[in-house]
Amino acid sequence: MQFNTAQRELTLKIVYYGPGLSGKTTNLRALYQRIQPALRGHLMTLDTADDRTLFFDTLPLVFKSGNLKVKLKLFTVPGQVMHNSTRRIVLQGADAIAFIADSQPSKRQENYKYWMNMVENLKINGLSIENLPHVVQWNKKDLGDASTAQAVENMRKEGRQPVFEAVAVSGEGVLETFLALVELTFDRIDKVYLLGDKLGLDKANFVEEVRRCLVDPPAQSTYLTPSQPVAAVRTPEPVKPEDKHETSPEQKPPTKKVEGK
Repeated sequence: MQFNTAQRELTLKIVYYGPGLSGKTTNLRALYQRIQPALRGHLMTLDTADDRTLFFDTLPLVFKSGNLKVKLKLFTVPGQVMHNSTRRIVLQGADAIAFIADSQPSKRQENYKYWMNMVENLKINGLSIENLPHVVQWNKKDLGDASTAQAVENMRKEGRQPVFEAVAVSGEGVLETFLALVELTFDRIDKVYLLGDKLGLDKANFVEEVRRCLVDPPAQSTYLTPSQPVAAVRTPEPVKPEDKHETSPEQKPPTKKVEGK
């Protein structure tokens, strides 16, 4: 968290983490389309020809909460194994994380591997997943099977973190994931920095201000339940290595994309 006292400006950093092609960039693109045009910044991507984000996307969202200016900066990390150093850098100073798991059964081992990779990179940055607001989104739920549904249900029963299912390519579950993470982020920074006492920020008003930035936001006023606190999270279940199947597409030069206001 960064706070500019002179300008009364609060900046929060949210990172979308997960395996390559799990839908991190698709989440940001879907969210970008649902933000009021006058309030959103630029969505910048740097992709390879097979649509894998090479470095990171950034989606700044700016709004007013009381007499405070709030900037939510959203990033994604590259999923390819070779770019671990970039993932570690993007995690620096993160205030919250959305872990995007791939619902395809063949990707279960990848989910597990990247969860552990995230935990390790957080430690290197002096952060801990146990103390960081985070949610798990199982994307591509339409490509999952009975074992995926069971894994999701098991995580929900444990109640250690918010768990969502999504089809980000159609926008399903994207806003719910984002807004739940906003709630958790406020809870955390308010507990640590006493925003309510020092700045007069109220959680309900804060979340409502974020909702007002969105086009047709979900009707519910809260996206969390009492069984979804900030706590240690159960890692997505792995599958046996022999069940894993992944092809290596041809590498082509990256192209930079910028979507303006």
